[in-house]
Amino acid sequence: MADRILSPAEDADDVRFDRLFRPNSLDEYIGQARHKENLKVFVQAARGRNEPLDHILFCGPPGLGKTTLAYILAREMGTTLHTTSGPAVEHKGALAGLLTKLEPHDVLFIDEIHRLTPAVEESLYPAIESFRIDIMTGDGPYATTIQLPLKPFTLVGATTRTGLLTAPLLSRFGYVARLDFYPVEDLMLIVERSARLLDVKIDASGAREIAGRSRGTPRVANRLLRRVRDFADVLGHKVITESIARTTADRLDVDSAGLDEMDRRLLLVIIDHYDGGPVGVETIAAALAEPRDTIEDVYEPFLLQQGFLGRTPRGRVATRKAYEHLGKKGKEPRQGDLFS
Repeated sequence: MADRILSPAEDADDVRFDRLFRPNSLDEYIGQARHKENLKVFVQAARGRNEPLDHILFCGPPGLGKTTLAYILAREMGTTLHTTSGPAVEHKGALAGLLTKLEPHDVLFIDEIHRLTPAVEESLYPAIESFRIDIMTGDGPYATTIQLPLKPFTLVGATTRTGLLTAPLLSRFGYVARLDFYPVEDLMLIVERSARLLDVKIDASGAREIAGRSRGTPRVANRLLRRVRDFADVLGHKVITESIARTTADRLDVDSAGLDEMDRRLLLVIIDHYDGGPVGVETIAAALAEPRDTIEDVYEPFLLQQGFLGRTPRGRVATRKAYEHLGKKGKEPRQGDLFS
C-alpha cells in the first residue's frame, strides 16, 4: 500500500515538497470553502480579544489538508505550532513535557488523536478545559498531586477515524471540521498553483486530466503532477498537456476515474468471488491480504463517495457504477441490498 501512487498517506518524497506547496494563509488555501470562511472569522475574533483560538478538530481521510490547516492557523494567530501524534505521546510525562513548553496562544497539533492512550487522554482534559495539568509526585502513601498552571493554548486535533474518539474528548472541541474530498475544479486550481511553484508550464486540459485522476485528494494531485513532469521532461514536452498527463496516468495504471489496480481488485473480489455482495469487510481484507483498517481508511472512503461501493449492515456490495466501469455483466445489486 505504501508504494501506491494514489495512496493518500504521506511518504518521504511528499515531505520534500510539503514546504514548497504548503500555503501560508487561509486566503491562499484552496478548497473546503465553508470551513475556511469559518476559520477566518474565528481567527479574527480571537486576535481581536487577544485570546487563544477555541480547540479545533479536523477529521476526514488522509491527504485532505488537516496538517496544512494547523500550520496556517498558527501562522494566522502569529504563534508557534508544536506538532506530535497520538502514538508518540506514550505517557503522562510526555504530555506534560509538551504542554509546559507552550507559550501563550501557541497551537499544539496532535495528529491521529484517536490513538491517545486512555491515561494520557484523561490527563489532557484539565489541560484543555482549565489550562492546568496534574502531576503526581512520590509513591504509595507519600504520593501527592501538584497542579501546574499552563499558558492558554489551542489544541488542534486531526483524525481519520472520528468514531474512535471518546465522547468526552470530542465534546471538548469548540469546532469540528469534517474535510471532504475536493471537486475537480478545486484540484485544478491546486495543480496549476503547484505547477507554478515547480516552474512547470501546464495548460488547462492537462491540469484537468491530473485533477480528474487524483481521487479528490490534493496530496495525490501534487504527487501525480510531479510524475507527469518527469514524463514531460523525458519525452521532450515543455508543456504539460492533456495528452502527456493521460499517457503518464496510463503508464502508472491510474484509470480515468482515479482507480488503480488495488481499487479494481477490491471491486473485482466482490463481483467475481462473491457475486456482487454483500460480503463482510473481514473477508475482503483476507482476500486482498490487507489489514481491515487499511480497507476502511484508505480504499473505501473514495469508492463509497464516488458510488462504486455500497456499505450495508450485511456487508459491502459493488454498485451498478462499478459493474459499468469495469465492463462487467451479471448480477447487479438490488436496491434493497444498498439500503437494507
